[in-house]
Amino acid sequence: MSVAVVTDSTSYLPQGVASGHGIEVVPLRVTLGRRVGRDILDVLPAEVTEALADRAVSVGTSRPAPVEFVTRYRELLDKGADEIVSVHLSRDLSGTWESARLAAREIDPNRIRVIDSRSTAMGLGFAVVAAAAAAADGLTGEKVAASAIDVAARGRMFFCVDTLEHLRRGGRIGPAVAWLGTALSVKPLLHMVDGRIEPLEKVRTAGRAVARMVELAVQAAGSGEVDLAVHHLGGAARAEELVGRLVERLPSARRCVVSEVGAVLGAHAGPGLLGVVVVPDRPPS
Repeated sequence: MSVAVVTDSTSYLPQGVASGHGIEVVPLRVTLGRRVGRDILDVLPAEVTEALADRAVSVGTSRPAPVEFVTRYRELLDKGADEIVSVHLSRDLSGTWESARLAAREIDPNRIRVIDSRSTAMGLGFAVVAAAAAAADGLTGEKVAASAIDVAARGRMFFCVDTLEHLRRGGRIGPAVAWLGTALSVKPLLHMVDGRIEPLEKVRTAGRAVARMVELAVQAAGSGEVDLAVHHLGGAARAEELVGRLVERLPSARRCVVSEVGAVLGAHAGPGLLGVVVVPDRPPS
């Protein structure tokens, strides 16, 4: 039994992980003014940060077209895959899952399983890696999909941004929520709840935001082993500081990877994004 694993570019796997695990990545699209490019491959995070600072440049994102998934799925089946498990960011954040589902329906829905991770970034990425490991062990498509669903369900994601305005413009949060980030020197903390971005609380400074995310990560980790990821946009130094604090408080962490988010998440979150993904072996009691 050969099962191929597919995801999209918003998993933001660290460099070399996708190729090392045989994971196929389908990129979303990013628009900067008149320019359209592929997330990660053509448009870099720094370019989005620069474009967001220029009000004359419109910044947008779009899902892959179903035909892009059709092409990738057919290639994998032609190369010998018996089944495909395709794991994607939350359908509440993007139409990517729907594109993949339409492509699977066109080819063979009995051989292609499309999974909504209800997350993004390494909340999605850890689920994809788990699926790839299960596939490498020779498990069936059903069990590979179950591995991804299990890891995604255990994951928690916390992050802060400089402003909620970019999330509001992109329709990822409502205007009634955006006011939380308008006060001077207030850093809004957010989290993923069943596939949606929801406000969690407000803190007064960037330093306090980092400290609070560490506390939230420790609570989410529980007492067992845990996988951690730290994401940032143009803030490598702050990310390394967060990693140091997490490792100090969570010596049971098997790994703590650092990954800069790409253009798609950067376009919606905006400059100043800093976040942590926590996947415990078991939900904390």
